[in-house]
Amino acid sequence: MLGRFNPFARLAAARGARDMPVRDWVSVSGSQPVRLQGFDQPLLWVVVALLALSMVMVYSASIALPDSPKFARYAPTHFLVRHVVSIGLAFFAALLAVQVPMRVWEKWAPLLFVAALVLLVLVLVPFIGKGVNGARRWIPVPFFNFQPSEFAKLAMALYAANYMVRKMEVKEHFLKAVLPMVMAVAVVGALLLAEPDMGAFIVIALIAMGVLFIGGVNGRMFLLITLVLVAAFALMITLSEWRRERIFAYLDPWDERYALGKGYQLSHSLIAFGRGELFGQGLGQSLEKLHYLPEAHTDFLLAVIGEEFGFLGVAAVIVAFFWLTRRIVHIGRQAIALDRVFSGLFAQGIGLWMGGQAFINMGVNLGVLPTKGLTLPLMSYGGSGILMNCIALAIVLRVDMENRQLMRGGRA
Repeated sequence: MLGRFNPFARLAAARGARDMPVRDWVSVSGSQPVRLQGFDQPLLWVVVALLALSMVMVYSASIALPDSPKFARYAPTHFLVRHVVSIGLAFFAALLAVQVPMRVWEKWAPLLFVAALVLLVLVLVPFIGKGVNGARRWIPVPFFNFQPSEFAKLAMALYAANYMVRKMEVKEHFLKAVLPMVMAVAVVGALLLAEPDMGAFIVIALIAMGVLFIGGVNGRMFLLITLVLVAAFALMITLSEWRRERIFAYLDPWDERYALGKGYQLSHSLIAFGRGELFGQGLGQSLEKLHYLPEAHTDFLLAVIGEEFGFLGVAAVIVAFFWLTRRIVHIGRQAIALDRVFSGLFAQGIGLWMGGQAFINMGVNLGVLPTKGLTLPLMSYGGSGILMNCIALAIVLRVDMENRQLMRGGRA
């Protein structure tokens, strides 16, 4: 009965696209269609739910920080207020971004990538970039410190999708198709490692490699690039004493040589998860956030969730990010099925960003991966991350809206 009223099913059949991943966007009551959704509402509500939970958990994880001499002049609500302001600015920016057609984003992609490179250079310039704990990753702007590496992730997703569309006809030729992209990633990587910010470099390399693979790059070329990147990361770890120490601390955080040093965060994160057990200690009842677990409101927010809400809370967050990533990738597949290659590759690049960074952050918190300075998307405290996450997801919603417009027989 549904097939009689579903114009998308008839369109797919008319095109002979039997396996095309067309979603049923018609809400049905009985046998009659009720309304046609203009955008992916479940995706939006999951994002809103994660942002709402982030406000609760950032407040819970940071409320005791003013007890420390380092934050003695801060109010208990200092980080919550700044986090709420960041979310407000991010929503406003997302509303603007979703109004921009994908053809405009495709046109701007190379310029935005160049702008990202310029910002990555400026952050290294004395008196412009701001250094914290030995890392120079921020540029002070009104209301918050802007982190160019977050903007570089969005710019890389746009540029990689644009690049693959332009090089589609020569994607089997390594020098013409792949080498320029590898050089672009290498330049971005060199600038990020100078900050240093190896975590952001890993995410950006993941986005670029994923878009190349999805775009149809020859499998042998992809394997070669992967081996080169793995060798490069291994070399960086080998040549850097403090990175080697992090690996050793990850392997045995309870060793007396690392428990109060490189393994301190990981050991206290694991203690937090252990205290949480199945149902958790209750909201606000975390002990590890009381100056035991550093960066509890940023990189290790999941550990606080685990201690206060237990296994069930952590499982809910993992399921939410898995669903979010799968939904974004599905939107990308839909766009590619509609011959909107740039939009499809970009959306899947954002899926790799959200899913990959969430996986790395969760892996670090749970002791599955070595400690890296990566936040949990949409949840951890940080204005730049929240801003770029929301803009990226707004553009994905734009991809979905244009998909639906095409499926209704209109133009994107």
